[in-house]
Amino acid sequence: MEGFGLPARGRLGYTGRHERAPRPCLSSMSSIVHIIGAGMAGLACATELVGRGGRRVVLHEAAVQAGGRCRSYHDDVLGRMIDNGNHLILGANPALFHYLDTIGARARLTCPAAAIFPFVDLRTGERWTVRPNRGRLPWWIFAPSRRIPGTIWSDYLSGLRLAFAPKSATVASALRGARRPIVERLFEPLTVAVLNTSIEEGAAALLWPVMRLTFGAGEAACRPYFARQGLGPDLVQPGIAYLKSQGAEVRLGVRLRRLEFDQNSVRALDFGNDNFALGQDDYLVLAVPPSVAADLVPGLKAPLETRAIVNAHYLLNEPVTLPEDSGLLGVVGGTAQWIFARGHVVSVTVSAADALAERSADDIAALIWTDVAIALDRRNEPMPPHRVVKEKRATFAQTPAMLGLRAPTQGHHANLLFAGDWTDTGLPATIEGAVHSGQKAARHLLSRPRPH
Repeated sequence: MEGFGLPARGRLGYTGRHERAPRPCLSSMSSIVHIIGAGMAGLACATELVGRGGRRVVLHEAAVQAGGRCRSYHDDVLGRMIDNGNHLILGANPALFHYLDTIGARARLTCPAAAIFPFVDLRTGERWTVRPNRGRLPWWIFAPSRRIPGTIWSDYLSGLRLAFAPKSATVASALRGARRPIVERLFEPLTVAVLNTSIEEGAAALLWPVMRLTFGAGEAACRPYFARQGLGPDLVQPGIAYLKSQGAEVRLGVRLRRLEFDQNSVRALDFGNDNFALGQDDYLVLAVPPSVAADLVPGLKAPLETRAIVNAHYLLNEPVTLPEDSGLLGVVGGTAQWIFARGHVVSVTVSAADALAERSADDIAALIWTDVAIALDRRNEPMPPHRVVKEKRATFAQTPAMLGLRAPTQGHHANLLFAGDWTDTGLPATIEGAVHSGQKAARHLLSRPRPH
């Protein structure tokens, strides 16, 4: 899902990017919260803070656009606006919907009338649709037409083993003894999609919350939502517009180079030409990737091992309709894993893709198109115009070994907080985890007494 540091000489102050005249030090005004990183974690933190009174918000982002790993751009090859990757939004994403309600953007999402998940197994040619029912009692597992071929109702109960698995357990070890069809056609695709790791590596402790909050809560919680125009136009840009309307300052294209510390707090932010001194009532939220946070904060433990995600986008001659008009199609037994459709563009996501990401873009496009052509019954069509996007450090490696390295919200320094999908949210490194982390940091800060 996914921004996610040279000492200053003389007096620290703020200088605008296009002005050389010094401006008053912001810390001499009202209390300020500086947020570093305008990815979804930083946006969620900033939008939660603005309008609460007593504190100003300044959002700093190294890139020239907000959104971090959740962004859209116009691709010259396809001639379309595309997302860098596919981020699945589900009804069981309360943090994200709270963010959307705050910025007035919930209506920018669309969803099907019911939660339906069509699949195809490229090895056997079998096709099926998983259809969770409304209500918390999962009677759908007793209906052969709603469950996975080759499974029986008791197979689904093996998922309860995840709830009791120790933190050291992988998904594969927690499910040891479960029948092969339920593992290959449900738990393995879910693990790879949600944890961006293989089932042999993925932490069982991170998959269970997703199972509990989706399949354990009924059809509405499982229902997928899609951005109408794209992640940038529908999630990111409305957030930036809301922040500006509330008086927050948004600074793009500025990279934090170094933090200055005293014994127990951060005293200054060094951006090179632009520097900020922090007042006694100011706070800093680092909503950056773990590698960046570790470079900025000496001694910080963080999960630095990463996993890749590869996305391939294809432009077809006509609008694409997926089975059941669902907007997505799960693929088993091939390289492709999830196929999404928006208009003429088919987008394919491959998670846990470290080895695939090392191949050339042309090789990747041809390999994935072979799967897409079979899945969409287009075997005789040549590969259309395409774009391959590699995110080699898409998420931290969500393995049992990395869980203990997730940072808490409150840092060791009194005025320093952390946000990001790699922090200790109890959730996987997804868009929901990122937004939840930002809101958690904001609420932690807001729970403290207001400065005078």
